Amino acid sequence: MIIEPRMRGFICTTSHPKGCEQNVKNQIEYIKSKGPINGAKKVLVIGASTGFGLASRITSAFGSNAGTIGVFFEKPPTEGKTASPGWYNSAAFETEAHKAGLYAKSINGDAFSNEVKQQTLDLIKADLGQVDLVIYSLASPVRMHPVTGVLHRSVLKPIGSTFTNKTVDFHSGKVSEISIEPCSGDDIENTIAVMGGEDWSMWIDALKAQNLLAPGATTVAYSYIGPSLTEAVYRKGTIGRAKDHLEATAFAITDSLAATNGKAFVSVNKALVTQASSAIPVIPLYISLLYKIMKEEGIHEGCIEQIQRLYQERLYTGNEVPVDEKGRIRIDDLEMRPDVQEKVAKLWIEAVTENLSEIGDLEGYRKDFYNLFGFDVEGVDYKADANEVVNIESIA
Repeated sequence: MIIEPRMRGFICTTSHPKGCEQNVKNQIEYIKSKGPINGAKKVLVIGASTGFGLASRITSAFGSNAGTIGVFFEKPPTEGKTASPGWYNSAAFETEAHKAGLYAKSINGDAFSNEVKQQTLDLIKADLGQVDLVIYSLASPVRMHPVTGVLHRSVLKPIGSTFTNKTVDFHSGKVSEISIEPCSGDDIENTIAVMGGEDWSMWIDALKAQNLLAPGATTVAYSYIGPSLTEAVYRKGTIGRAKDHLEATAFAITDSLAATNGKAFVSVNKALVTQASSAIPVIPLYISLLYKIMKEEGIHEGCIEQIQRLYQERLYTGNEVPVDEKGRIRIDDLEMRPDVQEKVAKLWIEAVTENLSEIGDLEGYRKDFYNLFGFDVEGVDYKADANEVVNIESIA
C-alpha cells in the first residue's frame, strides 16, 4: 500500500515501515561512527521502541556490542493498517542487531503489569543470566496499578494558579495565547503514580529478588527540567512533582543495591520533539526557538547524540559518574547554557505568527515530528508500495 501521514490533532495515526527502518539505520550508523564505548554487555531497556529508550538500545548494542532485551507497548500491524512507529523501529533494530551477530529479543506488552515483568525476568534468566544495565524510559499517560488495580491518569497542569502564555500550532505556524487551569483533586497523586518512580523501583526490586542484576549493575531513568519559561506548567506543575518522585527514587534504589555496589541515576536530558512533547502547550514554541539557536551554535543534538554522549562522557568513562548538586546526570547542559537561554527568552518576547518561520526553526520541528512516524526521511521513496505487515523477529 501507499502510506501517507494522516493527522488527528497532535497525533499521526499512520506510520511508514521503510521510514522507521531508515531512521533506525541512521542512528546505528551514527553510533558506529563515534567509536566503541566500554559499556554494559547485557542490557534491559524498559520503554525501548522510541525516543531516548530506542536510542539507548541502539547505543548499547552498536556502541558496546551488548545483548539487549527491549520491553515496549506497541500496536502491531494488520493488513491495510500500519503498526505504531515503535513496532517498526523495533523490527528494524532486531534485524540489524541479528545481522551484526548481536543478541536482541523484545517483549510487547504493558510494562506496568506483573505479567510483563515476569515474562521479562524469565527471558533474562533463560538467555542472559543477569543484566548489568537497566534503562527505564517509559512514557505513558495511564497506568493500571498492578497491586491495587486502580487506573491512574496523569495530567499536565500547573499547581495553584492558571498558567497563561504563548504556544504555537506547529502544523499551521499560528502563535496564540493559551491558558491552562490548575490541577485539582487527586491530579498530583495520579500523575506521580503514572510518571513517578514507583514502577522503576518495582522493576529493580523484581530483578534483585531473582538475582538477575549483576554485581555493580547500573540503572538509569530519564527526566527533564527545562527553562523558567516552561516551569509553571512543567517542572513546577504536576509533571514536576512526578519527576521529583522519580529523582528521589534513584537514591532509594542506590541504597537498596548497596550490597552489590549497584547504582541508580536520573539523567536530565534536553528538550526534543516527541509525541508527548508535541501535545504539551508552550513546549513546541520553546523547542522551535531553541532548535534555531542550538543549530546556529553548532550544538544541537537529537536523541541518539544525547544518549551517545551520556554513555561516552558520563556513564562509562572509567571514573565516578559526574552529577549535579542533586545527584542528577546533566546532559541538558548545552540547552541550559546561560547564553542559549538568554537568546531563547529574547526571541520568546518577539515571537508572533508572522515572524516565527524566521526567528524559530518551525520547519525543523515539523520534520522531526514527521520523522517520529517514519515520514519525511531522506532516502525513502514514499510513492512506492510499502508492505505494512512487518514482523519483529523475536515476537513473530
